[in-house]
Amino acid sequence: MRRAPLYSRSGRGREANAREAVAAERQTPPPAPTAPPSRLRRFLERHRVPVAFMGGAALVAGGFAVHALLAPAAQRPLTQRDIDRAVLHTLTTKTLPSPAARAYEKVRRSVVRVRGMVADKDGGPPKEEAVGTGVVIVDSGIILTNLHVAMQAKQLRVVFADGMEADAIVIGMQPEHDLAVLRAAKVPDDLQPATLRTTADLAPGDGVVAVGFPFGIGPSATAGVISGLKREFRSANGERILTNLIQFDAAANPGSSGGPLVTLDGDVVGIVTAILNPSEQRVFIGIGFAVPIENAASGIGLHPF
Repeated sequence: MRRAPLYSRSGRGREANAREAVAAERQTPPPAPTAPPSRLRRFLERHRVPVAFMGGAALVAGGFAVHALLAPAAQRPLTQRDIDRAVLHTLTTKTLPSPAARAYEKVRRSVVRVRGMVADKDGGPPKEEAVGTGVVIVDSGIILTNLHVAMQAKQLRVVFADGMEADAIVIGMQPEHDLAVLRAAKVPDDLQPATLRTTADLAPGDGVVAVGFPFGIGPSATAGVISGLKREFRSANGERILTNLIQFDAAANPGSSGGPLVTLDGDVVGIVTAILNPSEQRVFIGIGFAVPIENAASGIGLHPF
């Protein structure tokens, strides 16, 4: 009996089998080879927690670095050299007010215009007949001026630095010093009294400023020096002799009477009272006199020193 072959030995069968195997391989691609993990990846996987912590720390450090760059630099302490440089820069680039200008500015708000008023013959408002100067020494409205200014008029009015005008009356007199003490009926809310200073340390040559209303113009400031101390002055008619006066050469004219004579610090040391002129022109020729502020203050029972 003839056995069936278990496999063919013919060459044609082998070729067919080879072709079928090749076709099967072409239809099913081989799996892609898997690349082994890199060293960095393996390191990150093994040290995941430490790396995360270090990354956070780096972010925080970067934030501080940015803040330090953007924030203003801390100021170093000022040294004396820095201060000297700043002062020198100011002195060389800015024009500073003169000592006389500073003195005037300090006393300016305490100076008042004293108006001597007379009734109008036609029934109109009172008219200004004479003008002088005064200085506020108490903020309630107490004013020092010259007696000859106050006694020239039947009615007195004072004009303050801010323009307010008020009636005034005489509450004290010192004829031996040609001084009168006035009190204003009303005063500004911010009235500033002058600062008084003793004359004990004054000396010839010290700078002074006289403030007043010469010929009704003002307030005006004139500057000069103290020419002498403890001077005497006899009035033009010879009826009155004033003693212990301050002699000065800052210009003064009619209308300046009663105004303050101040140091370059702006402190009142006297009340302008007279000018010396041998002619009949009644104008300043270089010698003026002021009553020391100690005498003036005692006229109201006030001794500021």
